[in-house]
Amino acid sequence: QVITGGHYDVDCYVEDPNGRTIYKETKKQYDSFSHHTEVKGIYTFCFSNEFSTFSHKTVYFDFQVGDEPPILPDMSNRVTALTQMESACVTIHEALNTVIDSQTHYRLREAQDRSRAEDLNGRVSYWSVGETLILFVVSIGQVMLLKSFFTEKRPGSGGAGT
Repeated sequence: QVITGGHYDVDCYVEDPNGRTIYKETKKQYDSFSHHTEVKGIYTFCFSNEFSTFSHKTVYFDFQVGDEPPILPDMSNRVTALTQMESACVTIHEALNTVIDSQTHYRLREAQDRSRAEDLNGRVSYWSVGETLILFVVSIGQVMLLKSFFTEKRPGSGGAGT
């Protein structure tokens, strides 16, 4: 998921060790990709911001490697039904996985919103400084203008006197 920058989109691709592309998307803000490997080796992934070189982006990604180990011993080759305590443990484990996914989602949203708020705060600060400067210039201009209305201009002393 793209958290900050530009239009919140990047290009992404994943290649297997043989160089075959197994996933490719362009200009995506967020996506999920699951793949069960068939070939051992180094898999390559790349996030590209080539189409938007002026805006820097922050990208969040999460890898889950391997299968999750069973929560109870001998759960995979069990022939009898689960006891009430064991089934409650499995239910709680699944609910906790859902909570973890929700927390990750909310952390990403918080990071996005924080970035937007900091950007907005910077803009408001610059605008306030600009308005303050304009206010001072206008105030000084008005004082000088009013002062010119009330100052008496005396004629020069270089002419014929009385």
